[in-house]
Amino acid sequence: MIRSFEGKIPRIAPTAFVSEAAYVVGDVEIGDYSCVMPGAVIRGDLGKITIGQNVAIEDNCVIHSGRPAMPPEADVFIGDAVIMGHGAVSNCRQIGDHVLIGMNATILHEVEIGDHSVIAAGTLIKENTVIPPGSVVAGVPGKIKGQIGPEHDYWFTSSPVIYRDLGQRFKKERL
Repeated sequence: MIRSFEGKIPRIAPTAFVSEAAYVVGDVEIGDYSCVMPGAVIRGDLGKITIGQNVAIEDNCVIHSGRPAMPPEADVFIGDAVIMGHGAVSNCRQIGDHVLIGMNATILHEVEIGDHSVIAAGTLIKENTVIPPGSVVAGVPGKIKGQIGPEHDYWFTSSPVIYRDLGQRFKKERL
């Protein structure tokens, strides 16, 4: 379901796939070949949400703009080739390019995640945290456990292509 809010209508690239069972509202922009799977909620009501190209927002993810301060408006930027695993929740400020957000990870307000980083499943990133590029983060609260290595290549090369193709297959089936 795609809805306007206070005159702001989501802008979705013609090549992107947004499930009819997702909810996208307000000042949202979704780039080419990105896919938003069933149950995902993207709420651009307290700031603009910009989602890059070849981004996969998996089932039941939540992305919300805003911050816990006055004024509450704040924009969100998600780079290219980002994978947000099932059930991930984000109120962050920025996610760089080629980032994996693991299943059920929670990213709180004003967080910035650098390019080529991995946020492990179930991780909680506390407010105002800045994650440097190339980091592997895990735990509650999230702590940098190391740097990415060859074992992470799949998530930065193959996974975005798989989701781009899968999104196109869903789009072809009109799901």
